[in-house]
Amino acid sequence: MTTSLAGKVALVAGGTRGAGRGIAVELGAAGATVYVTGRSTRERRSEMDRRETIEETAELVTAAGGRGIAVPADHLDPEQVRALVERVDAEQGRLDVLVNDIWGGELLFSWSDRLWEHSLDDGLRILRLAVDTHIITSHFALPLLIRRPGGLVVEVTDGTAEYNAANYRVSFFYDLAKVSVNRMAFSQARELAPYGATAVSLTPGWLRSEIMLEHFGVTEANWRDALAVQPHFAISETPAFAGRAVAALAADPEVSRWNGRSLSSGQLAQVYGFTDVDGSRPDAWRYLVEVQDAGRPADVTGYR
Repeated sequence: MTTSLAGKVALVAGGTRGAGRGIAVELGAAGATVYVTGRSTRERRSEMDRRETIEETAELVTAAGGRGIAVPADHLDPEQVRALVERVDAEQGRLDVLVNDIWGGELLFSWSDRLWEHSLDDGLRILRLAVDTHIITSHFALPLLIRRPGGLVVEVTDGTAEYNAANYRVSFFYDLAKVSVNRMAFSQARELAPYGATAVSLTPGWLRSEIMLEHFGVTEANWRDALAVQPHFAISETPAFAGRAVAALAADPEVSRWNGRSLSSGQLAQVYGFTDVDGSRPDAWRYLVEVQDAGRPADVTGYR
């Protein structure tokens, strides 16, 4: 896949870290020009106050074989997003892949507070960050994306539509945010289909993001040490796995077969044949239902 996306232009909105960074880098590895946006830059950090920056992601894209372009943008600000899309249009004249991965709510939600106990300000901020940002970005980017047939929109969320429909995602605001993103892909699919474009939602599995690794006090090099604390972490995957899922979709001339679908990285690995960086194919959402939620002992045999 090193050259399968040569000449293609992608916008990864929310590409500072986590799945967004993994997606941007893998699109670059496939040869794409990738615009990476977010609020964390080398000059200024967002309220997340983390060290990862969009410039760093763009450099990783270029090092992988693509062309990374970092553009600071607050996706809650319509004028900033309008200017971003106008810049892509002016510089490239096209947009082939839009990835809506804006989030930034990790510090705002509570796993234990119920709706009436949760900070209302924080809860509404979560919805603004997880839902409004995606709407604003698509509003301005889709006219450029549909200029040529074959465009792809990927809405990144947590949980498949099937899983989220049957399971409470621990916190009211988190639950609502992640369900909404799945539905946004479904709705955009209906509006984009007449223009030859495709929209899907994509969920990684248990992601070994920078934040998750820090939570367990491990690094990517020794992540298995976390199994002593949480044995089910054995099913986890790197951000590159979701990235390879997006790259495979973007390179598929028959990608429209997925239009409106809720997909997972593990599911797509079985179809397209890509692997995680260790050569495995973790199927986290099947594992979650059949092993973890079922109360069975951790055992990834047959799941990666």
